[in-house]
Amino acid sequence: QVQLVESGGGLVQAGGSLGLSCAASGTMFSLYVMAWYRQAPGKQREFVASILSDGSTHYADSVKGRFTISRGNAKNTVYLQMNSLKPEDTAIYYCNTPRGATAYWGQGTQVTVSS
Repeated sequence: QVQLVESGGGLVQAGGSLGLSCAASGTMFSLYVMAWYRQAPGKQREFVASILSDGSTHYADSVKGRFTISRGNAKNTVYLQMNSLKPEDTAIYYCNTPRGATAYWGQGTQVTVSS
């Protein structure tokens, strides 16, 4: 069982920045893929970014160049730095990690970008 706890959401004006954190329970954190997803009102949950155990990263086209995912293995934490935020980035952001056939999710943190 893995527990994920997100923090760092809030309200920001367009063009501003926010940083999200996700703390994971359990051991061998460094071995696993960590990812961020988001879900806007009335829309399906969508992939935002992921980071592999070797540190390689992948981003959705909509956030490429503006968001940066990173991980702090000593703290079992994954981060999402969001810059140049747009109103369309408004969503609940979820931390995710796949472990075999099971996908674990955090409770989500709200990010609201005002125009």
